[in-house]
This record gives sequence, structure tokens and C-alpha cells, in this order.
Amino acid sequence: MESMEDKEALFIGTAESEHIEMYLKAIWWLREMNKEAKVSTIAKILNVTQPSVVQMLRKLNDMNLVTYKKGMASLTEKGESIGKQMIRNSRLLEVLMKNALKIEIDEEMVCGIEHHMNTKFTDALCTLLNHPEKCPHGHSIPRGECCKK
Repeated sequence: MESMEDKEALFIGTAESEHIEMYLKAIWWLREMNKEAKVSTIAKILNVTQPSVVQMLRKLNDMNLVTYKKGMASLTEKGESIGKQMIRNSRLLEVLMKNALKIEIDEEMVCGIEHHMNTKFTDALCTLLNHPEKCPHGHSIPRGECCKK
């Protein structure tokens, strides 16, 4: 029987799904930085046009991943989970590169890999790295189930 962990709700496998994850990650990060997830701010972070952001936020709203109104977005529970997972993945990969592999952090590589990590892999990586609390940039790494054991 499959556990919930095996049925992870991350969108893996298409360019569009990675695009969705980047939006959710950006909104999660903005909230973490105590900034509002405004269309203009999201456009600047993701280097896309404001009309593109509006189009995507409407789509994410329809998918129940964000609540979008009056030029602002907030994550739903489902969107929060995905955004948090993307942040966790990227920050653990940064720790892996800098501390374990002793190589320069390659943000482009991190961005490419983070979308293809499932919970089992992420938790194994976190355990291998001894459950780091901060990434090399000093930001908190969201805790996983493996950190509670």
C-alpha cells in the first residue's frame, strides 16, 4: 500500500510544472522575507512581465494553489506545501554543494535539480547532511519529517 509520502503532490516532469513551482517558491520566499506577494514584485523576482504574472496567478488560483485578488497572491495550504518543498530542496542542495562537496554554489544547477526531488530523496539528503538548520546564505531550511526523528 502506498503511503502519503509516495503520492507526493509535487508537479514533476514538465516545463510548465517547474514554472508553477517557481511561482509558488517565489511567493513562499516573499512571505518568509515579510514582503507582500504583489504582481510587480513577483514579476521582478522571476524576471517576467506583469501580464504573465497575472495570467499565472489566475491559473494558480483556479488550481487552488494560491488565492489571488487585487494584485496580491497568498498561498493555499496545497500551494504552501509545494513552495516550502521547493525552498527546502534548494537550500539543502546549497548545503550539499558548499559544505559536503566543497564546490561553489551553482544556483542554475540547484534550480534545475530542485524540481526533481521527491520527499524520500530530500529527507535522505537532509539526514546525510545532519539536518542543517540554515543554508549557506543564512536562511532557515524548512524542517522535514526526518528532522523530527
